[in-house]
Amino acid sequence: MKLPRQFFKPLAIGAPAPYRELPVQLERMIHFVPPHLEKMRNKVPDIAKQVDVVLGNLEDAIPSDAKEAARRGFIEMAKATDFGSTGLWTRINCLNSPWVLDDIVEIVSEIGGKLDVIMLPKVEGAWDVHYLDQLLAQLEAKHAIGKPILIHAILETAEGVKNVEEIASASPRMHGMSLGPADLAASRAMKTTRVGGGHPDYKVLADADGDKPRAGYQQDLWHYTVGKMVDACAANGIKPFYGPFGDFSDLAACESQFRNAFLQGCVGAWSLHPTQIDIAKRVFSPDPGEVAFALKILEAMPDGAGAVMIDGKMQDDATWKQAKVIVDLARIVAAKDPEMGKAYGL
Repeated sequence: MKLPRQFFKPLAIGAPAPYRELPVQLERMIHFVPPHLEKMRNKVPDIAKQVDVVLGNLEDAIPSDAKEAARRGFIEMAKATDFGSTGLWTRINCLNSPWVLDDIVEIVSEIGGKLDVIMLPKVEGAWDVHYLDQLLAQLEAKHAIGKPILIHAILETAEGVKNVEEIASASPRMHGMSLGPADLAASRAMKTTRVGGGHPDYKVLADADGDKPRAGYQQDLWHYTVGKMVDACAANGIKPFYGPFGDFSDLAACESQFRNAFLQGCVGAWSLHPTQIDIAKRVFSPDPGEVAFALKILEAMPDGAGAVMIDGKMQDDATWKQAKVIVDLARIVAAKDPEMGKAYGL
């Protein structure tokens, strides 16, 4: 076990010191791009202006015979694009694949200075993070990269969910986690082929009332896992995200799933299709009405002490903390999105 005083030391001579606090960055949507397709790469400069994070995907959804093309395409698009304040991420192949070592070595050596986060799939325990952590430090030192590249873990196996707390605290390089519902469903032997969202058969029935039809209420298959992930992330000062929603034709269901995750504490979600960008932007930005009420609480209780009545509702130190979460997020959103800033009055 690494002693606390060693936790924030670089893992290689010449590697940058780890962050003690994550950089403040708006990450409402992580937009996936298949970089082996030239047509999609050509869209990246415009996409980067619309989203908070552009991610070059090298893993699932990339055919085996296109893995090397995807890697080279990602490096090419990273070199060719000025991302400004938009984050640049990649999802590498899983650690037991034949492509992952080249993914890490080639990408860090060529564009490590521009890369913000590596998304690591199918993380099962802290040992997966430790491997990538050490390798990244060695490569950062070798290529004189000035800032640490962060690690984002995907929870998509039963073992990963079981070990979620150890994963969250595995390294100061940890950025956050995303729920990977499709692979997780397979790992758990869940009886669904949906990628995120609910299932019409996962429900509770209202009590029987004679011969009247009984109402059924669909439940959220992912509520427990998202809650467990959010707790692990919040306790360790990293960020929780909802992952993919696979039904591009059902925008209402996508928005509902994203909103559930937002209310539970997630800061963003994946966008796999352009139609999901605006949904994520809308959902993971606080509602202007909520911001206005939160500002009232902060103004009435500048130091967060005591209790006041606002619009007939009692507010105390606990609701002051809730209000501060909303207002702090609104300020981050307003800094990137002037229109939202006007709506918030900030």
